[in-house]
Amino acid sequence: MTSAVERTDDLVREYLTFRGFTNTLKYFEADVKADKDKGFRVDRIVEQLLQFIQSYDLNGLLDYWGYLERRLFSRLEDVYRPTVRKLKTSLFRYYLVCTIQSSRTDKAHDFFQKQAPELQNQAEWKEWFALPFLPAPDANPTFSTYFSRQWADTFTVSLHNFLSVLFQCMPVPTILNFDAECQRIFRTQEENESLRQKLFALQAEAHRLRKESDDPVVHHKLPHYVCNMDRLGDSELNMVSNQRNPGSAVQSQKTPRFLSSLLPQSKKVATKTPQATVSSPTQSAAAGLPLKKEPGNSQVQKTREVLTVTKEVKSAQSILSVPTVSDASVGQQRQRRLQERKELFSKSQQSTEKKPETSEAEPEARPETQHEQVEALMKSSGLGGGEKPEQPFIVLSQEEYGEHHSSIMHCRVDCSGRRVASLDVDGVIKVWSIDGIMQTKASAISKSALLSLEWATKRDRLLLLGSEVGTVRLYDTEAKKNLCEIGIVDDMPRILSLACNPSGTSFVCSAAAPCSVSHVDSPIPGLGENGSNQVPGRLLLWDTKTMKQQLQFSLEPMPIAVNCTSFNHNGNLLVTGAADGFIRLFDMQQHQCALSWKAHIGEVYSVDFSYDENAVYSIGEDGKFIQWDIHKSGQKVSEYSLPPDATGPFMLSGYSGYKQVQFPRGRLFAFDSEGNYMLTCSNNGGVIYKLSSDGSTMESCLSLGGHRAPVVTVDWSTAVECGTCLTASMDGKIRLTTLLAQKS
Repeated sequence: MTSAVERTDDLVREYLTFRGFTNTLKYFEADVKADKDKGFRVDRIVEQLLQFIQSYDLNGLLDYWGYLERRLFSRLEDVYRPTVRKLKTSLFRYYLVCTIQSSRTDKAHDFFQKQAPELQNQAEWKEWFALPFLPAPDANPTFSTYFSRQWADTFTVSLHNFLSVLFQCMPVPTILNFDAECQRIFRTQEENESLRQKLFALQAEAHRLRKESDDPVVHHKLPHYVCNMDRLGDSELNMVSNQRNPGSAVQSQKTPRFLSSLLPQSKKVATKTPQATVSSPTQSAAAGLPLKKEPGNSQVQKTREVLTVTKEVKSAQSILSVPTVSDASVGQQRQRRLQERKELFSKSQQSTEKKPETSEAEPEARPETQHEQVEALMKSSGLGGGEKPEQPFIVLSQEEYGEHHSSIMHCRVDCSGRRVASLDVDGVIKVWSIDGIMQTKASAISKSALLSLEWATKRDRLLLLGSEVGTVRLYDTEAKKNLCEIGIVDDMPRILSLACNPSGTSFVCSAAAPCSVSHVDSPIPGLGENGSNQVPGRLLLWDTKTMKQQLQFSLEPMPIAVNCTSFNHNGNLLVTGAADGFIRLFDMQQHQCALSWKAHIGEVYSVDFSYDENAVYSIGEDGKFIQWDIHKSGQKVSEYSLPPDATGPFMLSGYSGYKQVQFPRGRLFAFDSEGNYMLTCSNNGGVIYKLSSDGSTMESCLSLGGHRAPVVTVDWSTAVECGTCLTASMDGKIRLTTLLAQKS
């Protein structure tokens, strides 16, 4: 605790100097010098008490001990009060012994005169009143023990130990736990890294044992996930191989055709043929049947097969990242197999050229095209001599929360990363834990339809809920009840968005007028460039403690409904996206709009700050994902076109032509802890994109999947080292995916 106090004091000094709070720094230094707690250093406290005794300063000794009693000892439980009383008695006796040893009997008389009213009724002090009058008290059996050096040392050590234990057990403010938390996180990271290495070692050992049990003779067998990597042209290769070596025809019936064509002739052994689950032209070729040529569709079919096989190889590589043989032997094996395939292709070309019914262009183009496809597959699967592509994340687990029975509107993780609040279109609110066992902690049903949801930042047990009847409720998730309910604006009842300031002192509320005209069926002409219904709205600032309105923001050029809001890390900036396609940046210290610009054609659905807060990202009705520079009046940095299933409106089809349409309400994208990766929606799950540092490129790197209905909102919690991705869909299912970032 002592080191934590000293480090915190240094950090406070550095912060005050950085902020220019010179007067505060002077008062802080003065208070530190006059600190009676001595920075919670036990040795200094004991030294101060002994200094008062050696200088015979009785008043200072009494004042300092009284301060310790008020500051520390008064907070102890009753069982420790006898110990404190014994220490006080021993301290006073040590003072009297010092006065007698130094022949300062006047100080002993002064002590009894001041303390007599308090000590005369205590049995342990009756004999001590005679101490100043004894000629040789150190020889008296009653007092001889207290004049020994051993007793003085024992008392000093006891006092030191008692204070040390007291400081270790006393509650401390959160800021003093900073060092302890950093050390705990560092130890956890080291433990995770060691467990990760053990996991990889166990995977490699299990794969080695499986390889030895399946084929103890072949020492250069490819990993099992390559068996289905390439099936293009296997029929031609098998026929040529049978012509070169007729004795291997029987053997090839038992061996998978891909291994038969890649492995050298001397290494072909009988293995179990994998069971085919779906009959396809590719599998027919692998079984030794000739491929049927269909004009106009053969190239498309081959392209689909190449893409499908490449996906299978990449997904397999993300699971198995430990090679089974050395890099040198793998390189030699690749070159040898590639050379063999070239020879087989050339033989096949010569044999087909002799046939009169075959055209001149086809024998030349077909083997060359197949060879290019093989090389492309080998390169994509890491067998072409290039580096193996590594997935940026390891999927540790995937769980599903299915307590909702209708489409999800909002799904948000609290600041601690331990609980999730979800809201569906039927007004059902669920609060459930994701720390350990997935369990519902609170559940409530709103009588009026709810449109928005937000966690209160400081007290993460509280939820803000906005309805479509103009009310905002503060809901206690632990007490499972509404603490208060306030009316916002009568003429604008729809609460579209809520955002709580990170300081926890205020929140922003976006209210909109009733939507009298449908978005889809009959849009109002002339209001939006994309035919959207732009209703008027207001943006209000409310105090969290008093639940009273502080002010109303000015929305230029006209009051418009604000769909989404987001604060930066310290709450000094607020970014909003509105139905008119404008993004507005508000200065929360001046409470006015600092910047505004036309961002999208149609409505803005979702906005958020970048990791360094130098830019703003947005998704709009036009299907664009755009990065804006806030230091250059909203200059566009980059622009990407997202698929329709990532931006909405979302559609779920049912039986008898039933269709359910839902417009975006919650967050459509979320970032990882460093802002390098972005999670978005899709029809079957979340998709993670990698963003370049300069914003010039964005590429898909991981598909989470797992949903049977379109995903309508996402969230990404980075409160713990293992990131937690939430994807919520229209069928009420919420998928929780735990990711571990790969270290580059």
